[in-house]
Amino acid sequence: MESHDSAFDSASTMTTRLTLPLLFLAASLTAHAELKLPAIIGDNMVLQQKQTNPIWGWDAPGTVVTVKFGAQTVTGKADEKGKWSVKLDPVPASAKPAAMSIAGTSKRELKNILVGEVWVCSGQSNMGFTVSKALDADLEVAMAKYPNIRLISVPQVGTQEIQDDFKGQWEPCSPTNVGPFTAVGFFFGRLLHETLDVPVGLIDNAWGGSSAEAWVRRDVLEQDKRFADLMAGWKKKEAEYSPEKFQKQVDDFKAKTAAWMAARKEAIKNKQPLPPPLPRAPRDEMTGQHRPGNLYAGVLHPTIGYGIKGVVWYQGESNSSRAYEYHYLFPLMIQHWRDEWKQGDFSFYWVQLADFKPEQPEPGDSDWAELREAQTKTMALLKNTGQAVITDLGEANDIHPKNKRDVAERLARWALVKDYGLKLPYRSPELKEAKFEGGKAVVTFDRAPAGLRTVDTEEVKGFAVCGEDKKWVWAKASIMGGSKHGTNQIEVSSPSVPKPVAVRYAWADNPVCNVYSFDGGLPLTPFRTDNFPLVSKINTDKSAALIKLGEAKKQQAEARKKQLEGVQKAKPTAKQ
Repeated sequence: MESHDSAFDSASTMTTRLTLPLLFLAASLTAHAELKLPAIIGDNMVLQQKQTNPIWGWDAPGTVVTVKFGAQTVTGKADEKGKWSVKLDPVPASAKPAAMSIAGTSKRELKNILVGEVWVCSGQSNMGFTVSKALDADLEVAMAKYPNIRLISVPQVGTQEIQDDFKGQWEPCSPTNVGPFTAVGFFFGRLLHETLDVPVGLIDNAWGGSSAEAWVRRDVLEQDKRFADLMAGWKKKEAEYSPEKFQKQVDDFKAKTAAWMAARKEAIKNKQPLPPPLPRAPRDEMTGQHRPGNLYAGVLHPTIGYGIKGVVWYQGESNSSRAYEYHYLFPLMIQHWRDEWKQGDFSFYWVQLADFKPEQPEPGDSDWAELREAQTKTMALLKNTGQAVITDLGEANDIHPKNKRDVAERLARWALVKDYGLKLPYRSPELKEAKFEGGKAVVTFDRAPAGLRTVDTEEVKGFAVCGEDKKWVWAKASIMGGSKHGTNQIEVSSPSVPKPVAVRYAWADNPVCNVYSFDGGLPLTPFRTDNFPLVSKINTDKSAALIKLGEAKKQQAEARKKQLEGVQKAKPTAKQ
């Protein structure tokens, strides 16, 4: 939680965000009269090995630009807007620092360039969660002497105006700069670096609290009827917004903060109870991380086209209330990125939502479980995708669990196997089929070649069943063959449900569950066998209905008011 001082600062600086991107864009355009490179291309960068690497920048229109790297010399020509681009042929990994010469109207010499593996680290706050806050942060920072791991971070710029560049630079990883970097991204990259013995480049563009729709180009959403309600809601917000209204919110918050601080000081002085906490400072939705297209334009676009191996993604919390929508929004976003990058179906691996919120005494519905399902189903829709299941790594009272090493290791298993050819367990067991007969269900799982086991206790936890009445109850479950090392089948039943029709596992915000693959110790993927209506869709529909009802009542009240005004005007005065 941010402090009141930082919240105050956030509110007071938010009003400048609208103008910053435009000023930055104007500065970049005026700079095109001479050779200019984007921040993503510079000293200390890592080029992706064994694939073509685009190199681009700006210069005076018509200028021929020559790029030299190793034995390669390639040329390009600046177009009418000053943009030029060339492509370097694939080269193998190299930890030997190299130089790159780029000559146009002026000349640049880039130094200390390595060739290896490049990954984008993206998402919301759990990807943005820094090394300095993770478990054993002091040790991790002290040990982070990895000159062949290179780090670059993209600033948080939320805008509808497409940005071509950002303020940042590649740096060799060291104890002085690793602290503010993404913990999941760093631990993931470090594991690749140590396992593959090649340089690694990591691009951190995570933004806490960001919604998936903010990472998609706005017109893509506007042209898709599935997002009509989403976009209509935002158009309404935009129509009602004004900088003056937001500034008034900021000013009001400043006044409330000043009064709160005075009341707090007085309470401490008189040894009285402290005043209740202030609400969060107002945030400008127009320049924030939820508005559709904002992060695509301001954060992602400046890096699109840079040679990468893939993306690691940790996001979904902000979309959980609309989990039903994530079923098609998330795969659309991934494909959209691939289309924009023009580097084929590059690898895209994500972290499934962790366990969070209070444990529930009885089984039931959960929007977090529904979002996990949307994440799981995306693997079947798009190739070269994968998911790290972490329903055992969360914290009930903290949406930002500190154990990021295990998260990163589960992500790294996917990359090491699918991208680099290692033979390791990498994928959590998943539902294959469920058969209902004789008052029980026998559930069979894929991705568990060596069978299943439990942890903590031999009792299998996390299963629920229901009958035709759709009333869920906790079930008795047993791994066929034993809990210590059984088969890939689990028998599920309940004496209170004589004829079960559906089974769920780990279907809760914070599930209590304990089934793992025997080989690799990866947690069983949460699942359901039913296709009952999603609670996130039901709740959203109810909210939409209430909003429409409120708007209708408002219109009726306005109509009555106008009618009364008309009656009053029509009444004759006393003089008449």
